[in-house]
Amino acid sequence: MRLAIIADIHGNVAALEAVLADIRIRAVDQAINLGDVASGPLWPRETMQLLAQHPMPTVRGNHDRTVSGPDRDRMGPSDHYACGELDAAHRAWLGALPVTIDAGPGILAFHATPTDDLPYLVEEIHDRRLVRARHETIKANLGDVQARIVLCGHSHLPHLIQLPDGPLIVNPGSVGCPAGRGGDYVAEAGSPHARYAILTMREGQAEVEMIAVTYPWETAARRAEANGKPAWAHGLRTGFMPR
Repeated sequence: MRLAIIADIHGNVAALEAVLADIRIRAVDQAINLGDVASGPLWPRETMQLLAQHPMPTVRGNHDRTVSGPDRDRMGPSDHYACGELDAAHRAWLGALPVTIDAGPGILAFHATPTDDLPYLVEEIHDRRLVRARHETIKANLGDVQARIVLCGHSHLPHLIQLPDGPLIVNPGSVGCPAGRGGDYVAEAGSPHARYAILTMREGQAEVEMIAVTYPWETAARRAEANGKPAWAHGLRTGFMPR
C-alpha cells in the first residue's frame, strides 16, 4: 500500500494543485487529508472546489471546526475571510468531518492529537519557536494509542519520529502555509515549498518519503498581500516569519 498524506492546505489552491500533480505521477493507492483545508487569506472556495474533484478521506482540523461554526464575528481574520468565501454546503462539509480516521491496518490519522485539535503532538514552544519535544513528552501527548503508525498535521512542520516502544509518527508538513505565528511564537518550515509525504507499507515495514514540491509561491504571496496579510506573504515566499 502507498498512501499520500497531505495536511494544512489553508486555502492555498496553487500549492494544492502542484501537490496533487506530483501525487499523480507517484502511483499511490490512496491519499488522505489531515485537515485545516480552507482557512487563510488565499483561495478558500477554489481549494474546496478542487478537493471536490479529488475526493479523499479527510479529518477535521481546528480551523475547519471554527470556519464551519455559526459565529463569524468571533472568528480570527483568516477564519473570518474563509467563512465569507465559502458557501453553506462547504461549511457543512467541513463541520461534519471526523476527528480521527483509521487509515489502514494499524494506522491512525488525526489533525493535532487523537482527542484534541489544538495541542501540538510532537512539538513544544522554546525561545518563542515551535521545536520538536523530547520523546517522553510526545508519548504523554499521544496517550493510550495502540496504532503502529500515527499521521498528524497541525504544526506545519514535517517530522518523521519513531518513538521507543511506540508508534512511528508522520507529520507531512503543510501543503500551503510553510510559516505562521501562533500568539507569541512562530512555526517555520524554512523553505516555501509545498510539503507532503508518502507512506509505503512493504512486507509489514513502513517506508516514508518526505516530499517538498515547488509551485508559484510568488503568486500566493501576492494574493496574501492583496488581502492585507503581508506577514502571510513573507512566510509564503521564504518559509520564515518576518522579525
